Amino acid sequence: MQEKIITFLTSQNGFWGQMYFGNTLRMYIIALLVLIAFVVFFFILQRIILVKLEKLSKKTKTDIDDVIIETVRHVKPPFYWFLAFYIAVKVLSLPDIAGKVLDAAIVIVLVVQVLTASSTFINFLFKKLSNKQKESSSKTAMSYLAKLTKIALWSIGILMILGNLGIDITSLVAGLGIGGIAIAFALQSILGDLFSSFAIWFDKPFVVGDFVVVGEHSGTVEKIGIKTTRLRSLQGEEIVISNQELTTTRIQNFKRLKERRVIFYIGVEYSTSPKQLKDIPMTIQNIFKDIPQTRFDRAHFFRFDDSALTYEIVYYVESDEYDVYMDVQQAINLGIHEAFLDKGINMAFPTQTIHLIK
Repeated sequence: MQEKIITFLTSQNGFWGQMYFGNTLRMYIIALLVLIAFVVFFFILQRIILVKLEKLSKKTKTDIDDVIIETVRHVKPPFYWFLAFYIAVKVLSLPDIAGKVLDAAIVIVLVVQVLTASSTFINFLFKKLSNKQKESSSKTAMSYLAKLTKIALWSIGILMILGNLGIDITSLVAGLGIGGIAIAFALQSILGDLFSSFAIWFDKPFVVGDFVVVGEHSGTVEKIGIKTTRLRSLQGEEIVISNQELTTTRIQNFKRLKERRVIFYIGVEYSTSPKQLKDIPMTIQNIFKDIPQTRFDRAHFFRFDDSALTYEIVYYVESDEYDVYMDVQQAINLGIHEAFLDKGINMAFPTQTIHLIK
């Protein structure tokens, strides 16, 4: 049997040795067998790889094996059918033009398949990363980064295809470089805002819902876009600020405030007795005992002002809510006013005394 097969493969005479388009019938049969063999081989290989990877993924806690499985699964049968066809046809003697067309076709198919698999990998990977993000702005950033990464990969792939087709891409790349520089200068402001938006999304100096102060503007962050960020002010109007401005200026984020340190001043009259002046810090401290969400720090006779003896009071509000702070400050002011009335201490107000010498 083995001798018959060898004779069949090597004999150039008889029915199997008849020539058709530069190849014997025997060579066509061999090419067909090679085609079938490689189709089956690639099909089994993909299945084996998938089975092995799926078993491995059950033993690991990382997501990288899931990404690889998803990528391998997206290699469809038409790809290895064509790959097997290319290998089989290479057994035959082909005209130069047909060989070049076939070589160009396999390059295009391979590059497209690699780019498709890479796009699947990028989509799966960025989806995993996006699911771990809590803020919608970060998820949006992941989506834009995935798109930019795929655009860059496909651009490189297209240049590789053109280069393998015999097209001189040197001048094309140079032209694209010069054109890219010109476009970059023309879109300098937009690109600056775009990259600033990525800096905001990943550095997270603020997120949607935070109350921030930017220069003379303040408001709650409603949307972080590609070019601008939108705030809703306390008065109700919308404030639109470019992202580039936000990354080059000082921002106060009150949402990150866990507790508020407050310093305020009160003044009493110069006619206040020394004993009353000594009692004032303790009187103020006792007021804080009945006010929740506060922590008293200190109260001191601070300075002699033009029309008052001034005290500096420092305390903490154990809340980040501005309304809570205002309620606390109001309670303190009412408590001080009531305590001073009970002790006969007069609050100072702007006065001017004129002494006349006769």
